[in-house]
Amino acid sequence: MRLANKVAIITGAASGMGAATARRFGKEGAAVVVADMLEDEGRAVADGINAGGGKALFMALNVTDEAGWKRIVAETVRAFGRLDILVNNAGISGSATNDMLDSGLWERVMAVNATGVFLGIAAVVPQMQKNGGGSIVNLSSISGVVGQAFVHMSYNASKGAVRTMTKSTAVQFGKDRIRCNSVHPGLMPPMRTSGATADPEVRARMLKAVPLGRAGEVDEVANAVLFLASDEASYVTGAELYVDGGFLAM
Repeated sequence: MRLANKVAIITGAASGMGAATARRFGKEGAAVVVADMLEDEGRAVADGINAGGGKALFMALNVTDEAGWKRIVAETVRAFGRLDILVNNAGISGSATNDMLDSGLWERVMAVNATGVFLGIAAVVPQMQKNGGGSIVNLSSISGVVGQAFVHMSYNASKGAVRTMTKSTAVQFGKDRIRCNSVHPGLMPPMRTSGATADPEVRARMLKAVPLGRAGEVDEVANAVLFLASDEASYVTGAELYVDGGFLAM
């Protein structure tokens, strides 16, 4: 198993890419903390992992809550004895608006997508330093690399912040054997918070820019996260892994 004896926290793990990653980690031998605000859905993901022979606990977490982050790290170590992996997956879409200059949406998206990632990194680094290392995988997006006409600029800005925050983390904490990498999904199944990106006409236009000619699947993102989290990527840090069907190659 590729994550045997590892302990991982995955945020936004009650649905979508987070849930797919949690299930994959469970199959690969990791003890998984399913962290989310959606308690029923999150508990169902954890229960499914346990039913399949893995180890998982659900823990409620609002990623914008610094105290909540400290609590969940402490509870993880109490339950499993260590912490090896953080997957900062939780995020909200910036496409559910008709006002591209909505300052309130800017605050909400930046709080979850950017500040939430920083708070996660800040919470886990001290524990990983005690462990002698660890792996952090941050979910950015193709939106963190290019501008887009149909999403609020807060989404591009927040995912761009994740992209560069990843590199900063890799540089600052490489001496502690803490690796940090980012994954950049392209067109995927719509998020719960999606707006325009869930519209069939918008998705059809987006597909025209994808060389592989199809949308991605959440399990394809989970596979990329698994690689970066695992010891197979032991000399990979500060890197960007695109899971976008070739979109950013255009």
